[in-house]
Amino acid sequence: MAAAGRLAPGLAAFKPKRRSPTAELAPAAPPAIAAPITPRSEGEARQLSPETHRHRSVAARRLVINADDFGRSPAINEAIIRAHREGVLTTASLMVNGGAFAEAVALAKEHPQLGVGLHLTLACGKATCSQLEIPDLITAAHDFSDSPVAAGFRYYFNQGLRLQLAREIGAQFAKFKATGLVLDHVNGHLNFHLHPTVLSILLARHTEWDIRHFRLTDDLFGLSGQLTRGRLGYRASHAFIFRILSRRARQRLVRSGIRFTEHVFGLLQNENVDEDYILKLLPRLPRGDSELYSHPSLTEFRHEFEALISPRVKARLAELRIEPIRYQDL
Repeated sequence: MAAAGRLAPGLAAFKPKRRSPTAELAPAAPPAIAAPITPRSEGEARQLSPETHRHRSVAARRLVINADDFGRSPAINEAIIRAHREGVLTTASLMVNGGAFAEAVALAKEHPQLGVGLHLTLACGKATCSQLEIPDLITAAHDFSDSPVAAGFRYYFNQGLRLQLAREIGAQFAKFKATGLVLDHVNGHLNFHLHPTVLSILLARHTEWDIRHFRLTDDLFGLSGQLTRGRLGYRASHAFIFRILSRRARQRLVRSGIRFTEHVFGLLQNENVDEDYILKLLPRLPRGDSELYSHPSLTEFRHEFEALISPRVKARLAELRIEPIRYQDL
C-alpha cells in the first residue's frame, strides 16, 4: 500500500492493495484505555515538539491506532468496524470516492467513538470532480492514474495542474463535510498528502477546510530494522524519502497550528502490520504520541485485521500502560 526536493515525485512509488468484499459484522466490546509510563526506545532522543504538545508530559506514551481505506470495500469496512468494537482500533481514514463509501459513513455514525478522517485520494482511485472540471487529472471514468510514480512527477513538475488539484482536493473535503462526521485527521492514499504540491495546497487552505490534525509520516528506520527483516531496499528508500518530506513539512504544520504525532509506524511494514510486529513494537514505542496505521480487511490482508483484534495485543497495551487515542485527543 503504502520523495522531497527533486525526490518528491518518488513519494508516489507505492503499490496500492487490491481487495475484494465479504461477510458480516460481529459486535463486541470497545478497546480498553490504559495509563501511561516511560518507554525504552531508540526514539526517546527525539522529543515531542513543544509547540504541539505543551499541555502534557512527554513521558506519556499514547498511540493512535488507525486503519486506512475506510469505504473502499465492504470487506474493509467490516474489518475496520470489528477492529474498533472487538479490538484496539481507534481511528479510520475515509476514502470519499470508495465503492463502499455510503456504508462506511453509516457505520461510522453508529460508532461515534471511532475517529474518522479524510484519506485524500489523488492516485489509484476515483475522483469527486468530473472530467470537465479536472480534465488533465482523470479519465472519462473518473479514474486517477494507476501509476503513482507518473502522477507524482506530473503533480510536482507541471504547475499548470495546481488549480485542478486544488479543485479536486476541495471537492473531497466538501464531500466529507457533507457526511456530518467530525474530521478527526487528514492523510493521503499512498501518503500523497506529503507531496510538496499537495501539501502546499492543503496548508494554504487549512482554515477553510478545518484541518487540525495531520499524519506526519516519519517511520523510524533503525527501529524497523530491529523489529523486522527483509525488503531492505524498500524500507531504506521509503524511510529516507519520508524523513525528508516530514522534515520539510514539520515546521509548516507547527506554524499553521496543525497537530501531529511525533512518530508514525506502518509505512515500512507495507502489508505486514501483523500481530508479531505490533507485539515487538509496543515495548519499544517512543515516548509521546505516535500513530500505527495498517490496512485491515477480511480478505486479502486478514492478518492485519487479526492483529488489531488480538487479545495479546490488547493485553500488551494495558500491561505497558500505552493509551490508545484518536487524533482529536492530541
